[in-house]
Amino acid sequence: MMNIKPRPMHRRRRMLLAALALATCPIAHAQAGKTLRVVVPFPPGGSTDILARAVGARLGQQLGQTLLVDNRPGAGGALGAGEVAKAEPDGNTLLMGHIGTLAVNPALYPKLPYDAQKSFVPVAWVARVPNVLVVNAHSPIKSLKQLIEHAQAQPGKLSYSSGGNGSAAHITFEYLKLKARADLLHVPYRGTAPSINDLLGGQVDATFTGVPTVLPHIRSGKLRALAVSSTQRLAALPDVPTVAESGYAGFEADQWYGFVAPAGTPAAKVRQLNAEINKALRDPAVARQLAAEGAVPTPDTPQAFAELIARELPRWADVVRTAKVTAD
Repeated sequence: MMNIKPRPMHRRRRMLLAALALATCPIAHAQAGKTLRVVVPFPPGGSTDILARAVGARLGQQLGQTLLVDNRPGAGGALGAGEVAKAEPDGNTLLMGHIGTLAVNPALYPKLPYDAQKSFVPVAWVARVPNVLVVNAHSPIKSLKQLIEHAQAQPGKLSYSSGGNGSAAHITFEYLKLKARADLLHVPYRGTAPSINDLLGGQVDATFTGVPTVLPHIRSGKLRALAVSSTQRLAALPDVPTVAESGYAGFEADQWYGFVAPAGTPAAKVRQLNAEINKALRDPAVARQLAAEGAVPTPDTPQAFAELIARELPRWADVVRTAKVTAD
C-alpha cells in the first residue's frame, strides 16, 4: 500500500485549526489549572444559567482554569446553594446566586440548608434584570393606573400569572399589590413559559416578569407593557414608564444576580475573583450576551454586593410575611 505524505498546505491548515481550538477553548488550554466549578441552582436554559455560563466562560479563560457549570436544581434553588455552603472554601467553587436564593428563600423556606449571609462570602454583583408589567394587547387596560383602578373596584376579579408560588414574578406582583392596596387573584404555573402562554391566550389578565421573557411579545404587538420595575426607563422600552413614575414613589423590584463563595474563602482570593469577574463583565462579547438576556452588568465591590443582600433580605421578608406568600 502506497504511503502518501500529507501535503504541506494541509499540514499547515491542521496546525492552524489546532491552534485556534486551543486559543478559543478554556478547557483545552487550562489543563494545568484546577477546575472552576460554578453551581447554578436551577435547570439549564434559564437566565441564571445563561448569565453564569457567559461570565463563567470568560472568567475561566482569564484565570486559566477549566470551567464546570454544575446545574443543581431543586427546592427553589436551595439544593444547589446548600451544596456550595458545604464546599471547600478555596475559591474554586462559586454559586450563581440571585434574588430568590439569597433574599427571598430565607423567608419562604423555614429549614434552608444554608444561611444567606453566614454561609457565603459575597464575591461579585453580576447583573440586574428589570421586570415589566404586561397585559394582553386586546385588554381594555392601557396603563398601570387603569389596572389598579379595575382591581380596586372589583377585588379578586382580575388575575395575574407567575412561574410558580414564591417565584420572582409572584413576589414582584405581591409587592405591587401591597404598594397599590389592590387585590388581584394569583394564578401560579409550573414555569414562566406556560404562565406567558395563558396570558397570550387571555386566560389571565396580567403578569410582572423579567424583560427577556416578554420583550418579543411586546415588540410583536401581542402584549402591552404598562410599567417597568426599575428606577429608570429601559432603553429597550423607552415609552414605558416606571412604576414609580406611575404613582408609586420608591418602587423598585428588579431581579439581580451575583457570585458568592463558601464562607471562609480567603479575602485575597475573593479580591482576585472580584477583579476578574468585573473585567469579564466589561468584555464586549460578554456584555452583548448579557444584553440579549435583558441584563444590565453591575461590576462593583464585594462589599457593595454584601450590602445589596443585607438590604434585600428584610425587604422581601416583609413582603412574604405581609402578603402571606408560601412556596407550596
